[in-house]
Amino acid sequence: MSEHLLQKKVTDTFQTRFHEAPAMVVRAPGRVNLIGEHTDYNDGFVLPVAVDRAAWLAIGPRDDSWATVRALDMRNDEKTFPVDRTPSSGGGWSDYPQGVVWALLEQGFAPGGINGVLSSDVPVGAGMSSSAAVEVAFAYAWDQLGGFGMKLSDLALLCQKAENQYVGVNCGIMDQMISACGRAGHAMMLDTRTLERAYFSMPAGIAVVVADSTVRRKLSGSEYNVRRAQCEQAVSILKERFPDITALRDVTPQQLDRFQTDLPEIVYRRARHVVTENNRVLQVARDLFEGRMNHAGQLLLEGHRSLRDDYEVSIPELDTLVQAASEVEGCYGARLTGAGFGGCIIAIADEAAVPDIEARLDEVYDAVYGKQPTVYVTLPDNGVARVA
Repeated sequence: MSEHLLQKKVTDTFQTRFHEAPAMVVRAPGRVNLIGEHTDYNDGFVLPVAVDRAAWLAIGPRDDSWATVRALDMRNDEKTFPVDRTPSSGGGWSDYPQGVVWALLEQGFAPGGINGVLSSDVPVGAGMSSSAAVEVAFAYAWDQLGGFGMKLSDLALLCQKAENQYVGVNCGIMDQMISACGRAGHAMMLDTRTLERAYFSMPAGIAVVVADSTVRRKLSGSEYNVRRAQCEQAVSILKERFPDITALRDVTPQQLDRFQTDLPEIVYRRARHVVTENNRVLQVARDLFEGRMNHAGQLLLEGHRSLRDDYEVSIPELDTLVQAASEVEGCYGARLTGAGFGGCIIAIADEAAVPDIEARLDEVYDAVYGKQPTVYVTLPDNGVARVA
């Protein structure tokens, strides 16, 4: 569905359900990450792009301290919850706006009562940050309605806090930051420790192809939190040798290899992925700036192997898609994107090669798994904004 139709959909439904026009419509994008996976909660570097798929929220104020929100993509499910105290978690989609309420209250803000209608074309569970898009949309809307004057980077941090401490997923800052601060036509290199951002223009004629394996995963019930704990364990052990380190961001490959035997084997491999992945992010950013797409593509493939073998978050379906895409002439490289355990791969390729990549992915995936992936081309887009 086009963005125009999505905006009309939430606006029309709001008017029908609440018998008035919305005060505003907010759009917050999902994302794909070119490289830098599982580095963000280790104070490292990431290189995401905001995509032209987003959460759309039509919203209006009400006179009491309650929120009523209808989610069109959840079978028109409607939830009502308080905004003057912490709402009770129900474990579903409404935990994301409810978590934003909790985080706003924790920060000393007073979110007002609202009516809202939510729709999104960011695939759920596909590793494209559908949850962050919803959080950022609600946080931005409450900020605008309440006149809080939050900076976009602070808004992203608030949404991360909501997901970490209310929803219960220990995600890093990347997803919320790119949804809040993305820039059309650019990848954003983010230093997750300092929150310093640098934007790199995507080279002309280069397409970012996303292939959804259709395998879904639920982060809060997955191995995600286990991986984070293993990284923290590596830091705790290495800190005995290097007292100044506070995260794997501070560890060099040489230091890690020198004291490999101090770490349990599985913890060493987890740490090796993060340490080498940080270096890959910096190299790919330079490659984009200088137009070295062949080298950038090789680093994507290298990153996928690291995620598969050292971090063990890939699955056979993702490996099959990466291999199939990388065999097509004009494809520079491919890898899983997102936390893993399902979801999507990305491939960077010449625009002219896109039809061949789509055909090859369909052919191979059908032959191996008897189904076809959802394949589409994404364009780097802007972050959250009021659109009406």
